Amino acid sequence: MSKFGLKRLFAVLAVAFACVCMWGCSSWFDEDTHFEWAEHRTEKSIVGFIDDSLVIAYNARNWYERTDEDDDQVGSGNGNQAIWIYNYRVQLDGPVFMDSLDNGMEENFNYGLGQLSDSIIWGGNVNHLTNEMGNVYSFWKIGQKPYKVKVKENKDGCSVDFNVRKLRTWLDGKIYAQGNKLTRGGDTCQYAILDTVSKTLTYKRLKNGLKWIEKCDDVRAWGNEVFCIDVNVRKDGFNLIVDSKQNDSVLIKNVVNVSDLWLNFEFEFAGDMIYFGHNVNTIDFENKKNLIYPNIKVTSTLNFVDENDNNVNYDF
Repeated sequence: MSKFGLKRLFAVLAVAFACVCMWGCSSWFDEDTHFEWAEHRTEKSIVGFIDDSLVIAYNARNWYERTDEDDDQVGSGNGNQAIWIYNYRVQLDGPVFMDSLDNGMEENFNYGLGQLSDSIIWGGNVNHLTNEMGNVYSFWKIGQKPYKVKVKENKDGCSVDFNVRKLRTWLDGKIYAQGNKLTRGGDTCQYAILDTVSKTLTYKRLKNGLKWIEKCDDVRAWGNEVFCIDVNVRKDGFNLIVDSKQNDSVLIKNVVNVSDLWLNFEFEFAGDMIYFGHNVNTIDFENKKNLIYPNIKVTSTLNFVDENDNNVNYDF
């Protein structure tokens, strides 16, 4: 064996020995794998509402990574994610708009996590606290392709951050972010401000003029004012509060038969609408009022019933 060949052999053996000591870090010992697409797309889910007649739905196609030898699943994700726009006031044959991404296979990234505004949905790598990608968000405007923003994180007056579950339009062109719940004790972070210009996500504790929103189930800004949904104790209605002052009060029984409702539903802003108790109502931001119109009840994923029991169904 030549001197060059001997050195190469020693180098290969050294790397192999090191990887065995680290319990197989090298791909040399990995099983060969292949990728498979699911036969059907995932079930559509409602992401938000554009106005009093259009709803935004989302779905994707799952993929799986499997071993060649045993066909064991070793990875999964989704791709070709799509948004669908339906008219929920008038029954049509299908969507009025549809757009899908030719994005292949993406792991742990969902473009349809929620609604930011009437025409923009947001997404991201869901569990960014343990994700090697870091903190990445996407913003998908109807009629355009989504763009991603990778942000750095700061903490201002708090210590423990959270996985973001909700984004809302906010003051000064920024974005309000929070987890599943707002109320947190100690010095843990309650909410965050996402600045897409400086690409920063700053976690904060409520103080000064925003302390009042601790009681809110959902918040958003409209112009220079902060709107709040405060669910009542019985959870059969809510108060609409603007800049800490109550402006309207709504009981679900005035809108739809309470006995038909599930008790553990969400009360939330959905673009320029309010989505609560499986009802879709318009919010009048100018006059700070919730409007009964269009008084639509959502009975399943894409099935809608109006006050005259007219049915619009896209569950197919």
